[in-house]
Parts: sequence; C-alpha cells; structure tokens
Amino acid sequence: MAALNPPRLILGSTSRYRRELLERLRLPFDCVSPQVDETPLPGEAPAALALRLALAKARAVSQLHPQAVVIGSDQVADVNGEPVGKPGTHERAVAQLRRMSGQTIVFQTAVAVVRGDTGFEAAELASVQVRFRPLGDAEIEHYLRLEQPYDCAGSAKCETLGIALLSAIESDDPTALIGLPLIRTCALLRSAGLDPLQGAA
Repeated sequence: MAALNPPRLILGSTSRYRRELLERLRLPFDCVSPQVDETPLPGEAPAALALRLALAKARAVSQLHPQAVVIGSDQVADVNGEPVGKPGTHERAVAQLRRMSGQTIVFQTAVAVVRGDTGFEAAELASVQVRFRPLGDAEIEHYLRLEQPYDCAGSAKCETLGIALLSAIESDDPTALIGLPLIRTCALLRSAGLDPLQGAA
C-alpha cells in the first residue's frame, strides 16, 4: 500500500543517466538543477570530492525546496589518486582513455539525501573497481565516435558499448558505475522517511 501523503522527491541533477536510474524505483520525482561549482579543491582526494559535491548538490536544492526529500549525486574517477571528471571534449576523452588503458581505475560515486524540514542529511559512497583492457588508438576513436561519452566521468559509458573497453567490474552496488548507486539510495531514502516499496506506483 502506498504511503499517505509521502514527501515530494527531487533529484538534484540534470543528468539523464541518473534520471533513468531513479525511474527504476517507480517513485514520482522532479529534477532540479543544483547549480553547484564542481571544481576540485587543492589536493582534494577523489572520494572526498564526490562526497562533498553530492552533499552540496542536495543541500543547494533543499534550500529551495525544504519540504522535499532531495537526492544529490556525483561521480569522480580515481586515476592513481587524481580526480578525473567528465572530459567535455573529444581530445580530453582520448587522453583519458589512453591513460586508463590496461589500468584498474576506481570510480567513486557518492549519493546524498537531504530533507530540510526534518534536518535529515546523510551521504554514502559506492566505490567501483574497473579494469580496462589494453586499448589501441583505433579502438578508442571508434568507441568515442559511436558513443560520444563526453558527459561521463572518465569517458566510460559501461551501460552501452563502453563495456567492450573493460575486462572486469567489481562493485557491491551495481548501478553505481552508471551514476547513481540505487542500493545506497534506497537505504538513504528509507532513513529520510520515504520507503521506495511503499511509495512506488
């Protein structure tokens, strides 16, 4: 049975990947752009950056909608301790994939939930180890031409052809690599007073 008068749910993101993932929970929600500066702080570790930005996004939207349960999320690729984000351009994507070729990269995906009217605020981190195959330039160019993953951290779009770049993925939250760790998201939503199994339509 659906909960009576459940709080409004807002995804503090304009990412179509996160929107599509959250739709799996069958909860009604709105998307609001968080308007947060995503520039890393000097010396900031990738995991700390992902957690800080996820919480900042949720807080920014919660300030505008304090009665809602707000989800914020962020993903950063950890390449030998250095944060690597979205490439934005073809040239940067080529450089990212050349650098990750044959390497094990940790994708740090953070999710935060904030509910202003109750003061609830929490964040979780899902780490995903991704092993890239040794990649030739022709493979990289072909992949980028077909997928154009310039809005994906580390240029790795694993839910489509990007899976062919990889030799292994290790994670305890299988949707984390796509951009929103749904197991952790569900746990945080329950803690905030919105149970997906009661609120789903």
